[in-house]
Amino acid sequence: MGTPLIELKGICFAHPERLVLKGVDLSLGSSERLALIGDNGAGKTTLLHLIVGLKRPCAGQVIVFGRERVRESDFHEVRARVGLLFQDSDDQLFCPTVLEDVAFGPLNLGHQPQEARRIALETLDQLGLGGFAERITDRLSAGEKRLVALATVLAMHPEVLLLDEPTNGLDEPSAERLIAYLDTLPQAMILVSHDWRFLGRLVKRALCLKDGQLREAVLQTHDHHHSHPHLHDLDELGAGHAAQDHPHLH
Repeated sequence: MGTPLIELKGICFAHPERLVLKGVDLSLGSSERLALIGDNGAGKTTLLHLIVGLKRPCAGQVIVFGRERVRESDFHEVRARVGLLFQDSDDQLFCPTVLEDVAFGPLNLGHQPQEARRIALETLDQLGLGGFAERITDRLSAGEKRLVALATVLAMHPEVLLLDEPTNGLDEPSAERLIAYLDTLPQAMILVSHDWRFLGRLVKRALCLKDGQLREAVLQTHDHHHSHPHLHDLDELGAGHAAQDHPHLH
């Protein structure tokens, strides 16, 4: 697989009241899609923020594109090449119109205004938002904001996508379109989601964050009348439990 795009080694992170991450190791290879799952408050969002330097570990190494990143200046390149979709769309959208929001990233990367506009319009079209360019951002529905927020990330043509609950607020047709679109993309991805159908369609590898540590997990999709991935902790599988004894996370 060559040099990983992202490596976390022995990462610890603490809030004043508790230790959130306890010696976490993670590696993401080229074109790999990785699901990051776990309970609310487990530290999944924190892990994404550490990768792009929005938070800093109290111990361990953050290595992105083969270089250890320590100082703020180290992360400028990372943020230009790694696209982070925030959990809350309102944290991503701050311009009056949709077009301005989506064109902001390309402009920031040095594209001329006309080219940034072209990229923004093209990205909106790809997400089924062709008529949204002149819409007022703060008048959009939650689902519409989610897709526009994703467009702001994709318009920068990042090499790695970190997507935090990308299907939040989406109705089923919109979620289906999003899954189909993401499945065509070549980028490596880390997907944080509680939407098992979404994860089951897009990833083959999953890590579960629990008690401050990452464990390999297996997402399996079983067809009854519908599909829902089951999560099995590999530690339990190795312990020889019968399949019916494994927890099913819905």
